[in-house]
This record gives sequence, C-alpha cells and structure tokens, in this order.
Amino acid sequence: MVTTQSPDRDDLRTAKGGARPPPRLEAAPGPHQDGEDGAVPNPPARSRATARRSPAYSFPYLPIRGELIDHLVHAWQSRFTLSVSPATLALAFADWAMHLSNAPGKQAEIADKAIRKLNRLLVYTAMSALDPDCRPCIEPLPGDQRFRDEGWQTFPFNLYAQSFLLMQQLVHKSTTDIPGVSRANARIVPFVARQWLDVFAPSNHPMTNPEILRLTVTSQGMNFVRGAENWTQDVLRYLAGRPAPGAEQYQIGRDVAATPGQIIARNELMELIQYGPTTATVAAEPVLIVPAWIMKYYILDLSPENSLVRHLVNGGFTVFVISWRNPGPDLRDYGLDAYRRLGVMAALEAIGAVCGGKRVHACGYCLGGTLLAMAAAAMARDDDERLASVTLLAAQTDFTEAGELMLFINESQIAYLEDTMWECGYLDTPQMAGAFQMLRSNDLIWSRLVRQYLRGDEPVTTDLMAWNADGTRLPYRMHSEYMRRLLLGNDLAEGRFHVEGRPIALTDIRAPIFAVGTVRDHVAPWKSVYKIHLLSDTAVTFVLAEHGHNTGIIAPPGSPDSHFRITEREADARYIDPDTWSATAPPRSGSWWPAWTDWLMRRSSSKRPAPPTFGEQERGYPPLGPAPGRYVLEP
Repeated sequence: MVTTQSPDRDDLRTAKGGARPPPRLEAAPGPHQDGEDGAVPNPPARSRATARRSPAYSFPYLPIRGELIDHLVHAWQSRFTLSVSPATLALAFADWAMHLSNAPGKQAEIADKAIRKLNRLLVYTAMSALDPDCRPCIEPLPGDQRFRDEGWQTFPFNLYAQSFLLMQQLVHKSTTDIPGVSRANARIVPFVARQWLDVFAPSNHPMTNPEILRLTVTSQGMNFVRGAENWTQDVLRYLAGRPAPGAEQYQIGRDVAATPGQIIARNELMELIQYGPTTATVAAEPVLIVPAWIMKYYILDLSPENSLVRHLVNGGFTVFVISWRNPGPDLRDYGLDAYRRLGVMAALEAIGAVCGGKRVHACGYCLGGTLLAMAAAAMARDDDERLASVTLLAAQTDFTEAGELMLFINESQIAYLEDTMWECGYLDTPQMAGAFQMLRSNDLIWSRLVRQYLRGDEPVTTDLMAWNADGTRLPYRMHSEYMRRLLLGNDLAEGRFHVEGRPIALTDIRAPIFAVGTVRDHVAPWKSVYKIHLLSDTAVTFVLAEHGHNTGIIAPPGSPDSHFRITEREADARYIDPDTWSATAPPRSGSWWPAWTDWLMRRSSSKRPAPPTFGEQERGYPPLGPAPGRYVLEP
C-alpha cells in the first residue's frame, strides 16, 4: 500500500480505489424534525381529518453533492480545453488587461511601436515594388522555418510574411513587461497570444502560401486530393484507436525493443528486464536504467543502430531496465512512493540477488531520473551504499526554471487536472500529447498539417516517431503528487520531500553524478538540469548535448551533426554559473555515449566473466519470459 496520502482527494475514493459510491437516498425531515435551508422547525399542527387523509410516507430526495458535480463538469469541460483550466486563462488575461489599462506609459510605447512598424512596412512595400531583391524589414526568429521558401520573397507573399512577423513582434511587446502583472500570468499571456496568432499565420492557409499555390498548379490540385485522403485516414484511425500511419513498420520485439533479454522480476507496477551479454567479460557493477513512465521504456532500446541499451551491452556492461506498466483505474492510488518502492528499490533488490550483491550504476531518464534522485537521496540518508554512480538524463531535480511546461502549473490548474483525472483514475495519453504539442505548435501541429493536408505528403514515420505515438497514462495520485509536491512546491530541491516519514536531501548523495542536458529541451531545459551542481555535494560530470529532449539523448555514434560539451567538477570545486560554463566548456564532435561508457568503466571496480544465464533459480529470480515482456505490449 502507498503510505502517503493523496492531497485533498481521499474522501472521493473507496477502499478499493474506485470512485465515490453514489449518494444514498435519505428520508425527508418529518413534520417535527428540524429541516434544512430555512425549513420551518415546528410547523402548525394539522387537523385529524387532514392527518388521516395524508399519505403515510415521505418522498425520498437526493442531497446535492457539490463537489461531485464539480468533478463531473470539469471532467467534461477538459475534453474541449486540452485539460487547461478556463479559470487560469481568465485570471491571467484579467491581470494583464487591468494592469495594462492602468499603465499609460506602456500604452504609449505600444502605440509608438505600432506606428513605427507600420512605417517600416510601408517603406518596405515601396522599396520591394522598385527592387524585388531588397532586404526584408524583419527576419524570422531562429528556428522559424515557415517562410524559408523562395516564394515568400515575391509579391504579394512577401507582404503577407512581413506583416505577420511585424505583428508577432507587436503582440509580444503588448503582452510582456507589463508593470504589476504576476510572474506566472506574465508567462501565460504571451504564450497563449502566440498560440492564437500562429493560427492566422499565412503559411497555414493555402491562398496565402506560395509553396502550396505553386504545388497546386503543378499537380493540378492533386495535393488537395491526397491531403483529403490523409485527413480521412487520420480521422478513421483516431476513431478506431489505431496507431499512427507507418507505426506497423516498427513492431515491438522485432524492430524496436529487440535487444535479447529476459524478464527476471515482475510486480503490479513494473517488469525488470536483464539483457544478455555480448562480450566475454563485463564490468563487475551492472547498470540499472529507470525510464520515465510517461512513455514506454523502449525509447532507450529503439532500432539496433539507435539503441542505448545495445550500446551499453556491447560496451561490456550487464544491463537491467525497468519496463513500467501502463496504469489503468486499478492503479489510481499509486503515488510517487509506490514507484520508488515497487520500481527502483524492488529492481535493486533483484539485481543484488542476481549479481551477487554488487553495487549498481543507476541511470534515470526524464521523470525516471527525478525518481532515481529521490531514491538515491533516501538511500544515502539511510546509509544504503548500493549505488556506485547516478546518471541523470534530461532529468530535473529543481523545478523553479522548468521552462514552458510550468506555464499553467498553479493551484487552479492542478485542481482542474485532478478533477479531470478523478473520473477515470488517470491522466490519459491524448491529454498529455496535446499539452506537449502546444509547447512546440509550429513544429508539432501546424507544420504537420501543412505537410499532410495541404501539400498532401505521405506521412513519414521513424522509430522515434512510432515510440512517441505509443503513449502511456499517469495514475491519479502519482500525477497529483508530482504536480503539487514537485512542480508547484519544489519540495525535493528544498528539503521538504518525505520518504518513509522523514525528509530527504540531495546533498546527502555521495555517489558521483553524470548529468546530461540538451540545448533545445522544452521539457527539461538544460539550465534547470544544470542546477544539480547547486543541489549536490558530490562530484558532478555535466554534458550539454545538441538537439532536443529525446533526440539529444538518442544520439548514437555516427549521428550527423552531433556534438556536445562535457566537464567534470570535483566535490570541493567552486560553483560555475551555466552561462559561464557554456562559454568556457570546449565543444566536442560526435556522440556523448562513448564518453559516458568510459566514465562508467572508470568507476567500475573490475571485470568478471559474463553471466551465462539470466537470473538464478536458487536466488528467487528465474526468467519469467523473453524481453520485451508483457507490460510494454499493454495498450
């Protein structure tokens, strides 16, 4: 059983973890009982004749359960709001509007900005009419690929693009640096305004996109026919619950998650996979990988050429990986501590039995890294020295600068999400996917719609995209605790997070730490990951890799354009801020994976013969079946 209590929701569950039972029928107050809501406590006596003619029963009624009604209404609303609280948006824009209306100086700046931008556009219009090759009056932001086609340099599309980019700047000016707006609302308003403005980008509409018009002429409109076919297939696939197109090319156990191994332990929350050795000798200390349970584990075991697990096995390590179960309503009451006990600690117990009590190199990815940090801190507090090292891949331990993921993390939004999860006992995959897509709407929403529905391009699916479409759910209690105690309260970094009734501190960890951040990470910004330098007193090796949250981690040797920065800080070294670190750390070309395996090998005690079999019958962990196991196949 989970030892912690779910915040403010325990009265909504039965002992079995289900929803609250329906309200029971209660008799109405009798004629001489105290009524409710203004009922007369002692009504006048009736005559005997009236009493004899009165029915000898009372009408039952359903007492109003306000909280129950709120849960149901909010759960229904969330289907149309991408689980974003309408109250959060309304309060943010009210805060912005009221302070802007009382800031005449800011209003004057915005008006002046609008006039100057209009003048720039008029001058550019006149100059481009005389010289089609004249320089644009504004350039797109770095990474904005919408206006790269040469057609955007011709009339009238150049005016469409320049007008939109100037408007984008004006909207940013109008929604930022408003004196008096709260810090949280000052992030929400420009983000939402940018999302709405992107809807009207000229690149998203066929009549204002020169690339689409040119393709329409050359293909005689067949691009729209193919786009309609793509749209129809997507709708039918969504209604039928089928995976993304092309995902069938990456069958789990055959094309991805195909590294040979065996399941050696299983409980209600996870399966533990042990992979077979490919070298004659292996490092004495095995490697345990704790993936995030927000997605399936096999992002770390994709195609053979992209598999981090295979890279470790081929490098001479005995590798274990936790495969989390996709939770349903029966796991609604499993919290963070359940994942720690039934996940990390249960895996360490099994590995100790199988490998003869050797210490373990533990590695956590994303939310799995946060969980590993909690477990490592609790173990250090309790003098448990089973960890030889701790590796955190794009994992945060301090959430004060968690990027745009924190935009809507406040009491209103968390309460709304809890109501959303209350109905079914978990946060469903489409709700999470919609939130992440909003963070990068240009790349993940609008560019995809343009490619597939306006250009009519065939959907292209890679192993990483197939994995990304294979989402999982998050249990009610775990997600509530994660939002309240980590995202909102930052309890782990500030020493208020309790494990087994006592607080833990990351400064207790003495095992060396290897931390990896990625440059364009919208989930775990690298400066947030870098804060492990402030939160630990042990030696820290930090890597800053190229690309994003997933592609920066899945960067095998031979990847084109891969490079990284790496430094090692001793336990007693002075702190270096992230900007200074980035400016002084020398870049290296290639993948960071070999640097990590070298780091692990230097911290391994010795080599030993590779184990001939999986698990050991006499130690209680016989093989339960081949990898990838059962849990990863559950829908």
